[in-house]
Amino acid sequence: MKLEPESESIDVFAREILTAARTAPKAKGQDDIVTAMLSNTDVEKLALSMEEIAETRDEKFSFFKRDAQNVRDSDAIVLIGLKSSRGLDLDCGACGFSTCAEMLQYLKEGTTGNDFEGPRCSIKYVDLGIAVGAATAKAKDLCIDNRVMYTIGSAAKKSGLIGADMVYGIPLSIKGRNIFFDR
Repeated sequence: MKLEPESESIDVFAREILTAARTAPKAKGQDDIVTAMLSNTDVEKLALSMEEIAETRDEKFSFFKRDAQNVRDSDAIVLIGLKSSRGLDLDCGACGFSTCAEMLQYLKEGTTGNDFEGPRCSIKYVDLGIAVGAATAKAKDLCIDNRVMYTIGSAAKKSGLIGADMVYGIPLSIKGRNIFFDR
C-alpha cells in the first residue's frame, strides 16, 4: 500500500496544465507563448529573487515576500510567458501606436527596465491571458489548488529562469487545505 500517492502525480499534472496553455487558441495561429516547469533548485532561486525584490523596493512590494513563502510551500510551479518581437500586421492601434511598424520601432529603441518589457502587441497579451486562463481551468479540472501570480513572473524574469517579455507564475498545491486561500 502507498500512502498519499497523489503527491507523486504533480509533475504529470503540471505538464497537463502547460499542455492546456500551449494548445489554447492564439491570434492568427501565431504561437509566441513560452512555458516552463521549475525544478526544486529553481523554486528556491525564484523564492530568493522574490524576497530580494521585496527588500529592494518600497514597502508596497512586501507582498513579494509573502508570495515567496507560497512558492516554497507549493508542490510545483509553472511559468507561462509571452516572447514576441512582432506585431500581427493589423495596425489596430490597441498597443497605443498607429501601426505595428511604429510599435516595433519604439521597441527597438529600448525598454523601461521595469518588471516586463514593452510595448508589445496587445492582441499577443490577450493570447497570454487566454493561455493562463486555460492553464488555471485545467488545474481546477484536476482539483489542484492554484493562484496566478504576477510576483512569480516578475522574479522569474529577473532571475533569468525564463526568457519572456511578460510572465505569470502559477504555483500548484495538492494538500488537504488550500495554501493560497488565506494568505
